[in-house]
Amino acid sequence: MSSFGDMNPDEFRKYGKQLIDWIADYLEQPDRYPVLSRVEPGEVKSQLPSAPPASPESMEAILADFDNIIVPGLTHWNNPGFFAYFGVSGPLPGVLAEMLSAGINVNAMMWRTSPSATELEEVVMNWLRQMVGLPDSFEGVIMDTASISTLTAVAAAREALNLRIREEGMAGRSDLPRLRMYTSEQSHSSVEKAGLVLGIGQAGVRKIEVDSEFRMRPDRLAAAIAEDRARGWLPFFVCATVGTTSTTSIDPVPAIADICEREELWLHVDGAYGGSAAIVPEMRHVLDGAERADSIVINPHKWMFTQVDFSAYYTRHPDIQKRAFSILPEYLRTTEGDAHAVKNFMDYGVQLGRRFRALKFWFIVRTFGVDGLIERIREHIRMAHCLAEWIDASSDFERVAPVPFSTVCFRAVPKNVPESQWGALNEKLMAAVNATGEVFLSHTKLNGFYIIRLAIGNIRTEEKHVRRAWELLNAECGKLSAEYAV
Repeated sequence: MSSFGDMNPDEFRKYGKQLIDWIADYLEQPDRYPVLSRVEPGEVKSQLPSAPPASPESMEAILADFDNIIVPGLTHWNNPGFFAYFGVSGPLPGVLAEMLSAGINVNAMMWRTSPSATELEEVVMNWLRQMVGLPDSFEGVIMDTASISTLTAVAAAREALNLRIREEGMAGRSDLPRLRMYTSEQSHSSVEKAGLVLGIGQAGVRKIEVDSEFRMRPDRLAAAIAEDRARGWLPFFVCATVGTTSTTSIDPVPAIADICEREELWLHVDGAYGGSAAIVPEMRHVLDGAERADSIVINPHKWMFTQVDFSAYYTRHPDIQKRAFSILPEYLRTTEGDAHAVKNFMDYGVQLGRRFRALKFWFIVRTFGVDGLIERIREHIRMAHCLAEWIDASSDFERVAPVPFSTVCFRAVPKNVPESQWGALNEKLMAAVNATGEVFLSHTKLNGFYIIRLAIGNIRTEEKHVRRAWELLNAECGKLSAEYAV
């Protein structure tokens, strides 16, 4: 390696081939490691120097430390037994695209900084829009995560009020009423966080009650809006969710859209998880009403087999979106931009610097085809319904929520264990199953009860992996129920 240059190209070829082989071997046997890392807090840090190296180190030493220190501290999202959260796939075509993206290292902030990055982003966002059945009135931009997509939606909704908040801010203004945004009790925490970041505050985020299937109640939303207006609040934003995080419930978007249109509120649909299912013809209904939304987010990195991060944000009001965020200093002005001949994506969100995220989605859609993606999601839904049937047929377990997608919520309810002990038993049950290293489950709380979640979304998960999780749950439940029995 030169003292002042980059790695020698021959060295790069040597270690690049070595790493390609490592990745191929890793993904060929993705269950070779325990899915949940077994390191203790601080264990990885303790093996690493506290100060950076003053002199160059060999790639052999770096890769050895990766194998010996970093890998044991990984939770393996690519493991087919990873059932804890939504974003769980790293397909090989996406790996190749990410390598290219890192190699060319372009900044997709505006058209001039890399025309291909901008125009490919326009193309793949149009592809995805068609795939899920949204009308062409929506224009899209790639964000990193749904948290940022939702934040930009709230900012656009606030800008649509024409209260000169962009110019004058919110602090100390006697002419500005308190703003109110609405979401359900089951919505993702990012909705509330957007309120924190944008000055609405937690007091300005009102959470609407849900029904027995954990869906937002439109009647309670309408009543809350009327009550808030009477008390001097200014309602301006509603978030409906298609696939809530805990239960994957689907809020009644058409009814919520009716209220938003009547009350002139911005409707944002959080389809970060569930929106991907709309590519399946028989699941297209999950986005019913979303065509009436002002904005929507869908995350292909959650359930369309795209590496983190890739969040697709769409809006019917790109002019308002741009007005909320665009700042154009002289050093960012271009001839084609001034002529409005191109789209500069830096104008539609927080970030100026932007990764070439469109490339990996382009690779993945072309490699698998839309039909291939449909079949993979359809199979995940089938496997989830199998698990739901096994649970429903069991005397020791009960399902606690509908299964509209590929996530199942359930708990152990063995008859020989007092109901007062079910919470403690389920907590120990999940810990015991996760400790096997074969699967990784997560939990939530519903109506005050401790609930286990199993989310199927990994491109490498097969029915045998779901069946194995069910076997482990039954085996560990048997051991624990004997411990808790009276």
